[in-house]
Amino acid sequence: MVLNQKGEIMISRQYRDDVSRVAADSFRLQVIAAKEAGSQAPIRRIENCSFIYTRHLNMYFVALTKSNVNPALVFEYLFQKIRVLKAYLGEDFDGNSMRNNMTLIYELMDETMDFGYPQNCAVDVLQMYINLANVKPQDEPEPEQLTKQITGAIDWRREGIRHKRNEVYIDVLESVNLMISTSGAILRNEVTGRVQMNTKLTGMPECKFGLNDKLVIEKESAGGKKKPGVEIDDCVFHRCVRLGKFDADRTITFIPPDGEFELMRYRVNDNVNLPFRLIPAVQEEGQTKCSINLKVIANFSEKLFATHVVIKIPVPKNTSKAKIKNSFGRAKYEPEQNAIVWRIKKFPGKATCMLSSDMELVRTVRPKAWDRPAINVDFQVPMFTASGVHVRFLRVYDKSGYHTNRWVRYITKAGGYQVKI
Repeated sequence: MVLNQKGEIMISRQYRDDVSRVAADSFRLQVIAAKEAGSQAPIRRIENCSFIYTRHLNMYFVALTKSNVNPALVFEYLFQKIRVLKAYLGEDFDGNSMRNNMTLIYELMDETMDFGYPQNCAVDVLQMYINLANVKPQDEPEPEQLTKQITGAIDWRREGIRHKRNEVYIDVLESVNLMISTSGAILRNEVTGRVQMNTKLTGMPECKFGLNDKLVIEKESAGGKKKPGVEIDDCVFHRCVRLGKFDADRTITFIPPDGEFELMRYRVNDNVNLPFRLIPAVQEEGQTKCSINLKVIANFSEKLFATHVVIKIPVPKNTSKAKIKNSFGRAKYEPEQNAIVWRIKKFPGKATCMLSSDMELVRTVRPKAWDRPAINVDFQVPMFTASGVHVRFLRVYDKSGYHTNRWVRYITKAGGYQVKI
């Protein structure tokens, strides 16, 4: 069921008769009225009934059950449900758009779940036969083809797709998370990444995708010269990937959806190449003066550049004036952020930049020690991966044997990149 912020039922659908609409009152009183949403776990057991919920804007999408279900499956269904509604009603759909499209939503509810079991949640397939004029299918499918599409094993791609040029765009996007203590010890150091693809391929091709995974490379180079690889952990794949083949020999084989999709997510904890090294030095002179010196070193190749570099250097809250000298970019004291914000549009690889600042502090009636928050860094480095992951190959197999053009792009961004001072 879908409830508004007051706990009133907007839309509900019962797939089994073991739970009634009356249970919504319990959810309204014990979760919404008690303001638990956001502060407590999104699973509640009330009166022998399990409530599993998530939020979109000011609406609650709630699943009710008395059975012992897999909560991960229920959450995935709720997320897919919201994704489907976004495709039909827009990214920021609200209560008004829900009320104006009741027929559409009930139809989608019946198609995406049957007797409490999730069914077809593929937007492309749903748009083929649930269309209320606001969504226009590209080609009207034949009835036989439509039936095969709905009930077939490959519901994320329809047959008969044709492109003038067969192309595949691959983006490897990484976020670096770093936390360094005041003594220089690394408290946290990991990379989370995802492989985003945009495929424009004719027919029903099978693709084989390879990264420099350490386990695969060691297997291939057994008895020969060992090549360096990367330990890739916590892999999460798009449902088009054949998990059986990956579990057996770590090969990523799939029939891709047409257009943009996220192929996989991963995490790397070992041998992370940090894009920047920061060396801060802080000196407090009594209650009226404070000085900060910061040295920033780019560890990536001199052939590359980091863009949109923003370094936020915290200063005491009672700072009245800051005299700043920097060798590169623009630095400014911003009182509303209690920080010196150093912006560099283009940071060359292997370069070293310096910043020094002398602050004048206002005396306070009750002197309080400065807690020294961490320096925060934001950046983007194209064609660089902090984990060392790179695409080894992408092979496309099709009956016609057409030629495929492939493009690969790497981008590393800052996640939580912090250095304590």
